This record gives sequence, C-alpha cells and structure tokens, in this order.
Amino acid sequence: MALSLDAIALGVPHVEAAHAFYTTVFSPTAIGDGQDAGLDLHGTGRLLLRQIDALAADAGMSPDTSGFRGCVLSVIVDQPGEVGTLLDAATANGATVVRPAKKRIFGEFTSVYRAPDGAVWKLAAAAKKDTRPSDAPVRLTETAAYLGVTRPKAAKLFYEALGMDVDRDYGDKFVDFTVTDGVCRLGLLPRPALAKDAGVDERGHGFPAVVLTHVAASREDAITLLKAVEPAGGRVVTAEARTGQGDYVGYFTDPDGQHWAVTVGA
Repeated sequence: MALSLDAIALGVPHVEAAHAFYTTVFSPTAIGDGQDAGLDLHGTGRLLLRQIDALAADAGMSPDTSGFRGCVLSVIVDQPGEVGTLLDAATANGATVVRPAKKRIFGEFTSVYRAPDGAVWKLAAAAKKDTRPSDAPVRLTETAAYLGVTRPKAAKLFYEALGMDVDRDYGDKFVDFTVTDGVCRLGLLPRPALAKDAGVDERGHGFPAVVLTHVAASREDAITLLKAVEPAGGRVVTAEARTGQGDYVGYFTDPDGQHWAVTVGA
C-alpha cells in the first residue's frame, strides 16, 4: 500500500465547457465523457472533470468557494516557447493571465493563468532556452498539484505514513514526493508562499474544487490505505462504498483539509 496521485478531479461549473477548454490547451487523450469526463495528460497523470456540486457532495462539503483555493496545478514542458504556446491557447479560450510568461529571478521560465473554471495553473519550462522548434501539439513532461499547507514538515510526515517517498525536502519551505510514470507529482509549500509564487492573494475559503485521486490496485488495498489515514493525523470523510458504476470509492482529508478520493476500478 502506497498513496500516489493518479488523477486530479477538478470541480467545474460546466463539464462540457471545461472539457473543451482543457482539450484545446493540453491536447490530451479523452478517457471518459458526460459527468465524469477525463483527460490523459500525455502519460503524466489524469485530469477528471466533474460538476462542482457533485464533487463537493461526494467530499461531504458545500460547493461554495471564494478566493484562493490553496492548490496550484502545474505542468512542465521542455522549453520556454512551449510555455508561451500553452498560455496563448489558454487565454484565447477564456483564461486570465495572472503572471505573464517570462524568465524569473532564478532563471526559471514560467507563467500562471486562471482557467475559466477558477483553477490556477502554473506553466514551467524544464530548459532555460529554446533549442528547437516547439512541438505541435506541445507535449507535457510532468503534471503536479502543489498544496498550500500550514507546515510542510508536518504534512510530509502524514504523506510518508501513507507510503509516499520524499524527493526534495527543504524543511518548512518546500517538500515534494517522488513521481513515477503515469502519475502526478505532489508538492507542499506554506500557503502564503504558494500564493505569492502564483501571484494571487492568499485569502480564500470554502471548497477548493479539487479532489486528489488515488487508484488502488484492489479493494483490499483501498481499505488498508483508508485505515492508515486517521492514525497518521488525517480524517476519513467517507469509508469505501460501492458506486453506481460498480466500483468502490472512499474519501479522506489530510491534516490541512485537502480532499482525497481512493478509488478502485477507475
């Protein structure tokens, strides 16, 4: 049993509109339709799109949300020109630029935009300079969810207890976890630092409209994982239960209140 971030479930006002937006921006492979439309982000994890009311109800919350959600989603591409290409596609389809595409103080080339559904996305290039023409479509090399937490060191202990392996550890400044093929990276920053990096006001409350999702190998693995949540300092919101699609799902929150789903059969 080891927790992994296999998919990011995003609560949106209109699934079809969000599906069209993310398909245009990221050129992913579709893996579903209707209320559970999903996108395969070039083998770097999956984005699941759900009506925000339904996602909040499953997580045991009101769908009301305001201000910064405490989570920044991110993709990494090969070179700076591809950041610009993704940003242009996003803004042409209704996104708002929060930070324009440019080289930052330590040489990182990044941009931040707010999607029409309200999610904040950071785009980053692995290289500092373009060395070739940009791919068309742009291929994502990594997808991540960065959480704003009270203390990264404390949050790290929770995720380690659920089987995650630390990659980079800078104490209470930044922690992230090892990523493997087909899954998203998880990172932890103090909430004020995450908001500052994204260029947004840190104030906000309510449902974050994001549920991080782990796909367990079996029902037994899902039960074992959920049993480990509360001894580690989290809270089980919904014990695993059979869904209308015939699979199983349970919900928990980490010590900072971030929502997770543990599914079988997704």
